[in-house]
Amino acid sequence: MPMDPSTQTQPGFWPELWRELKKVGRSLADEWSVLGMTLRNQMRLLRRAYVDYVILPIGGPLPERDAPPRSFIQRQLPLPEPPLSLETLNRRLQAIGDAANTRGAILVFQGFEAGLATLQNVRRAIARLRASGKEVVVYTPYLDLPHYFVATAANRIIAPPSAEFAALGLRIEVTYLKETLQRVGLQVDIVQISPYKTALNRFGHNDMTPEEREQFNWLLDEQYDLFLAGMAEGRSGNHTPESLRALMDQAPFSAAKAQELGLVDAIGYDDDLARLLANPPDQPTNQPSNHPTIQPSNHPTIQPSNQPALTLLSWEKAAPLLLEKRRRRVHKYIGVVSLEGSIVTGPSRNPPIDLPIPLIGGQAAGNQTITQLLRRAEQDENMAALIFHVDSGGGSALASDLIAREIARLNQKKPVLAYMGNVAASGGYYVSALARHIMTQSGTITGSIGVINGRLSSSALYQKLRANPVHLDRGERAGLYRNNTPLSEAEREIFWQGIVEIYAQFKQVVSNGRSLPIETLDPICEGRVWTGRQALAHKLVDSHGDFVDAVQQTARLANLPDDEAHFIPTRNIYPREEEYLPAPPFAADALTTLGQTLLSEWWQALNGRALLLMPYTFRLY
Repeated sequence: MPMDPSTQTQPGFWPELWRELKKVGRSLADEWSVLGMTLRNQMRLLRRAYVDYVILPIGGPLPERDAPPRSFIQRQLPLPEPPLSLETLNRRLQAIGDAANTRGAILVFQGFEAGLATLQNVRRAIARLRASGKEVVVYTPYLDLPHYFVATAANRIIAPPSAEFAALGLRIEVTYLKETLQRVGLQVDIVQISPYKTALNRFGHNDMTPEEREQFNWLLDEQYDLFLAGMAEGRSGNHTPESLRALMDQAPFSAAKAQELGLVDAIGYDDDLARLLANPPDQPTNQPSNHPTIQPSNHPTIQPSNQPALTLLSWEKAAPLLLEKRRRRVHKYIGVVSLEGSIVTGPSRNPPIDLPIPLIGGQAAGNQTITQLLRRAEQDENMAALIFHVDSGGGSALASDLIAREIARLNQKKPVLAYMGNVAASGGYYVSALARHIMTQSGTITGSIGVINGRLSSSALYQKLRANPVHLDRGERAGLYRNNTPLSEAEREIFWQGIVEIYAQFKQVVSNGRSLPIETLDPICEGRVWTGRQALAHKLVDSHGDFVDAVQQTARLANLPDDEAHFIPTRNIYPREEEYLPAPPFAADALTTLGQTLLSEWWQALNGRALLLMPYTFRLY
């Protein structure tokens, strides 16, 4: 018997009702949040709360995103605090910029361990705070290149009398190990797509190749120009890139000399800051002659002053006093998945501690873990778009391709913006190429589109140790990935054909992702490494900016409001506990252990598998 239509439930009724109830719940939560903010602001106004400057110490590696939340057991252990992240720094600076009851911020530098792109991100955060009408003062005992580069983004730079201006420049140094390895009986055979793919050169050569030297020189020129241009822009009242270059060639010199030359604005200790900043300078930014100064002496003393003291508070004490700004919360969020470290097959691994032993350990991003994160993001209906944060010099070609496939799948359903950190090259570029938009800093190291392969031979080491490996094979090529003999010509040809195929696949991914004709790619590929500024000129990336800029661009891709009146939530997507596996233990075999000690992850990589690897890192002085 047919049922009465009035008693039938319409298809999708309950899911639709649940969605409506969630909307109502979100609206109520928003109104409650606004009410709480209004009450807090009223209390602060009644108390006449005012903070002249908020003191923010910054230093360390400055990772882009916050570390994953610690487990209950980890919280009970005496573990060091996680390093300050750019995510936290930007959140604090935005709160200071929003607050109408503060004059600005004092950034106390505590030693950076960061690359150029990260330093540019800090400068961008400072510029954003200054654009809100706040004054930014940097107090730094360090005046080397990375610290001074960041400091010049501020309104004023203050250094202690004992500081030394030591911004000396850039340096690339490669230690070639071919003869060193031969002395212990090891040999690396390299098969590379072109002379510019130099990731293994230090193991197979005794000196720089002409192509390697050419590439190093264009990167040094480009990065040095970026440093000089940024510093000159910050000190525009006093210096040009040319004048700064000339002064750096004469460095180091004392803080007093630096002030005389207009490189810093005032000299004093951190306990003098309140007095030094009591009266704002009458002249425009970076006019040091009118800023109060404590002159250095052999016996520094605190000099009395009748100037009124200012209220300088740490973030922890200032945060409850700062007036908040109302923003409408966007109900959809932007997800963030980070790929950091070497790209490997299997799960990700993150060493529990940083061992002070060179070449051993290191963070690794496994395709299994990254794939699970991307698929979880794809299934979340509340996520409007994804920022894929990449900071990696590459690694396994196989793992890179499997991750790139997931990016392509997700990008068909939701916009994916690839945001590159200090380095996103080789495999790091491969996994980013199929995103809808690629954003870098001008100083990001990227490109290195090419393939390299190699095999480590330990036959001479076995002879030195009087070891006699004996093997029995079934199959003509069963020993192709063995490590006890040099490559034969036939084996070298097999490896060559493999990297040719993977290089063609790599170029096809770049062609598809960047809408570039594949026949035009070789001059900008073949392993060549570029800065973000060069990559933009070559159409390998779309824009420059920091993570806040990336959020705004991603919001536009997802048709979310990106104006000042709205707050767009971002959510870091972390691996679950069961997705982590411990790092594989070292083999007990003495020969393997020696190889690992000498080569670390390179030992693991040099097994004949194709690699998408960056060849080097930069050091800033």
